[in-house]
Amino acid sequence: MSKPLQSFLVAVMLLCSAVLIHLGVGSKPIPVPDVFSALVAFDPENFDHIVIRQMRAPRMFAAMAVGAALAVAGALMQGVTRNPLAEPGLLALMNGASFGVVIGAGWFGIGNDAWIPALAAIGALAAACLVFAITLAVPNRGGPAVLLLAGAAVSALLGAFVSVTNLLNEESFSIFRIWLTGAISNTAAQKLPFALPWLLGGLLIALLSARKVTALSMGHEAATGLGVNAKALSAQLLISVVVLTASAVSIAGPLGFVGLVVPHAVRLIVGSDYSRIIPFSAIFGAAFLLAVDCLARTIFAPAEIATGIVTSLLGAPLFLLLVRRVL
Repeated sequence: MSKPLQSFLVAVMLLCSAVLIHLGVGSKPIPVPDVFSALVAFDPENFDHIVIRQMRAPRMFAAMAVGAALAVAGALMQGVTRNPLAEPGLLALMNGASFGVVIGAGWFGIGNDAWIPALAAIGALAAACLVFAITLAVPNRGGPAVLLLAGAAVSALLGAFVSVTNLLNEESFSIFRIWLTGAISNTAAQKLPFALPWLLGGLLIALLSARKVTALSMGHEAATGLGVNAKALSAQLLISVVVLTASAVSIAGPLGFVGLVVPHAVRLIVGSDYSRIIPFSAIFGAAFLLAVDCLARTIFAPAEIATGIVTSLLGAPLFLLLVRRVL
């Protein structure tokens, strides 16, 4: 058996294990055999089976979708920008998507769940364009630090706008108070069907472009020499990143550092070939967020904390280590 196939099987087994543990963890712990039984032989008279099928499974699917989307978005951003610190939250896409949703739903009353992904995509795209415009305006581009600083500035600005919007609109604050912390919940599961087509489209673009991302990660000149249209591919991948980020934010709100942590972990396993990094990032991203959501539900049990708080607690130390290495 080849090493890539072995790595893939291990990743799938890890994801399956995370699924079973996630379904069993909660205010009422359910043993893994009962979880498995609920999945393959559902008994409508068994209360544990009902809990798993109707409450925990929808939340599990939401966590998997969000984790996969953010991890792949982060991997694409790191490949396109050749910046190991790039990820949707650090480059303002998260706050851009949040801003689009809060303004559209909170001020213009576009509160239908079907419109939330579109509002998030518009906000994320506007934020991305602003960050890259600032970066391009700097002489000599300034390396990874300029992109990071531009993202931080735009993210802070949009975050302030979101806070002001919520302060001036009590209804908006009550609607988005929990969502803005990054929460995997049953509410997130209800939004999943509306965001899923967008998310799958973004993943499809990423997977079809994976081999070319490897060439692009070596620089535009090298990619052009290998027959890749660097500008067209960059624009295509930007669309994928925006769609993936917007889909994730529309489901669960802004969850930072997932797109930073997972791709770096994946590179340690599969190397620098993006034809492997992208699919493995989707698998490990789904498993990672399932594990984080388990922590969020159990660390202060019976109370729950927002999943986004746990991702920040885990991701911030890694980010500081990467900053020390890169800058």
